Amino acid sequence: MIKSVLFVCLGNICRSPTAEAVFRKKAEEKGLTLTIDSAGTSSWHNGEPPHPPSVKAGEARGYALSHLRSRQIGRQDFSDFDLIIALDQKNLKDIERVRPADNSTAVELFLSYAPDAGRVDMPDPYFTKQFNLVLDLCEAASDGLVETLTEHDR
Repeated sequence: MIKSVLFVCLGNICRSPTAEAVFRKKAEEKGLTLTIDSAGTSSWHNGEPPHPPSVKAGEARGYALSHLRSRQIGRQDFSDFDLIIALDQKNLKDIERVRPADNSTAVELFLSYAPDAGRVDMPDPYFTKQFNLVLDLCEAASDGLVETLTEHDR
């Protein structure tokens, strides 16, 4: 049974905090009690808040991001979380490089929960400026993940 979820992108200032905030709200709306966090595969932005345009776009849709702070994924996260969600294939590979040898924590791509999205990788709005598209995709994938977790609880 999944009780904790970690979202991971590169810098933990755009995609993964957006995914964390969107999923947190949708999980709470469905009555799921989960530990939810986000991290980056790099340490470039450790301790920094999310990218201001991500915060602005998220808040416009009712998602709270401004209180979040960037951190880097570590080996302990594989013990602390039941499910680790990568925002793209590159970060999935980087997550696997951090995985302890004896660990079997599930690591999956976020957009696998939104098959109708027609893509595998979440675009990086830091470079693409597609903050609303990222929110759309996070909402779709969060709905799919919430549905999957709800079905497993039955």
